[in-house]
Amino acid sequence: MSELLTLRQRLADERGPPFQQGPRRVALLYPSPYRAGMSSLGFQWIHQILADAGFAVERAFLPDDPKAWRGPLVTYETETPVSHFPVIGVSVAYELELAGLVKCLELCGIPALAKDRDPRHHPRIVAGGPLTFSNPLPLSPFVDAMLLGEADDVVAPAMDAALSEDDWLTTIESLDGGFVPGRAGPLFGREALPAVAKASDTMLPARSRIVTPHAELSDMFLIEGERGCHRQCTFCVMRRSTNGGMRLVTPERVTSLVPSYAKRVGLVGAAISDHPKLVPLLQSLRDAGLGLGISSLRADRVALKPDIARLLREGGYKTLTVASDAASARLRREIAKGTVERHLFRCAELAREHRYRVLKVYMMLGVPGETDDDIDELITFSRELGAIHPVALGIAPLVPKFNTPLIDAGFAGIKTVERRLKRLQRGLQGKVEVRATSARWAWVEAVLAQGGAAEGEALLAAVRAGGRFADYKRAFAGCAALKRLERAA
Repeated sequence: MSELLTLRQRLADERGPPFQQGPRRVALLYPSPYRAGMSSLGFQWIHQILADAGFAVERAFLPDDPKAWRGPLVTYETETPVSHFPVIGVSVAYELELAGLVKCLELCGIPALAKDRDPRHHPRIVAGGPLTFSNPLPLSPFVDAMLLGEADDVVAPAMDAALSEDDWLTTIESLDGGFVPGRAGPLFGREALPAVAKASDTMLPARSRIVTPHAELSDMFLIEGERGCHRQCTFCVMRRSTNGGMRLVTPERVTSLVPSYAKRVGLVGAAISDHPKLVPLLQSLRDAGLGLGISSLRADRVALKPDIARLLREGGYKTLTVASDAASARLRREIAKGTVERHLFRCAELAREHRYRVLKVYMMLGVPGETDDDIDELITFSRELGAIHPVALGIAPLVPKFNTPLIDAGFAGIKTVERRLKRLQRGLQGKVEVRATSARWAWVEAVLAQGGAAEGEALLAAVRAGGRFADYKRAFAGCAALKRLERAA
């Protein structure tokens, strides 16, 4: 099936409000494939806000196979080339999606670098998304303006200005979180960035506009149960210091906003399992006959409130997923992670009791101060967990991010992470499943997370060279961010 036929089939299978034509046309671009973009609550919520404000919003995504795409990149709603829109809004979740943005712009026939575009002939491009909470500087060469942080209140006026005003960039700068890279000087750094915006409570909760079977979170209506986090985990950009901690949404408001076409509901929030009324909320959704999903679970909360595990299983949850985040008890204390071994043991018991297929435990390697002894402790503990119930470890290398205390910790190094991963795999072979992400691509992410506009342009060179790891390694050679990482390590 061609990409265009796939696009039409996906559109036909969607459930939600119908598309409304209108003169105020904007394109929303997600620089990853459709299945990821339609599982992004932020992307869906911005779509809803703009539609409510009277914009005719059309969506575009990175094709599943960009090399196989023929012709210009088009929108789902009307198959209009994205380059024909006066304004493009872009949502970027994390650093590696910048490569997808470059590919999308090239498929559109739009110069990737803002400095190479002609304002008379090319669209105005405004970016936001989760990346802006940490370090949006590598994104800056590719866009005309950014909305940093929670854009709920400012995205509509920003798009209105971009559509209708000649001096639209001045309006962007006047908005909370508004940033114009082209006006920040040739060598600007993080000191030029405004504080991230904080949405008013009246805008909460964010929620899906469209439900689709073709998303990674298939047929699931997503809605916030809370926003932010009151905890202080040292590796997380959503820790308490980001936008003032945790803001709750009542169970009554959540349930009132679930549309009739939703069969499954996914509760989203950086600390959703800390919601004091999570159990009543889950129960009310189950009483309505709805399937359940949840964005993240803290092992201590599941251990203390076992009804969470019970209700999720009744709601169709098959994998009980929690996070440990560091290999040993000592490291968890050092990164201010509140999980201890008894919490994880209790989660394993609950997974067994409620007949989950597997207990999945998220884990980071390369945490500052980590040694082989910590890995050995993880091996012993994981074997004990696996003796209670089948366990899968989801392993990712730690990538230090701005706006966290670990920003200067450095990246542990590809060889170090791979060596410790092999030690872990040998120790758990046949006992616990180990699912690991790439240390090489974590290194690429770490360079970008430390970087600025120069690293963004280096990424462009890497993508144009083929986008292989070796291309990134060559492109980043000599970059200031790489030197900082190497010094820290």
